[in-house]
Amino acid sequence: MRIRTPHDLASLARGRRRDLGWTQTEVARRAGVSRKWVSDFETGKTSVDLGVVLRVLEVLDLSLVSAVAEPGPGDVDLDRHLDRFRRR
Repeated sequence: MRIRTPHDLASLARGRRRDLGWTQTEVARRAGVSRKWVSDFETGKTSVDLGVVLRVLEVLDLSLVSAVAEPGPGDVDLDRHLDRFRRR
């Protein structure tokens, strides 16, 4: 799944929690946060603390992986264009 928004990440975490058969309370207990915090995170609230998000993802056995996307047919390689202008 490609994560592009806080809602994408929230959906992934919520789905994983449900797959595990856990309640929000169970995730909160395991991660050391409140159930309200888990609820806010799962609804895509953007002001949640990233460190806590990572802790909750760890509890859910999820991780974030960085990948460089290959340019698609309609994408513009800005680095190539900037290099072209820098050489002039």
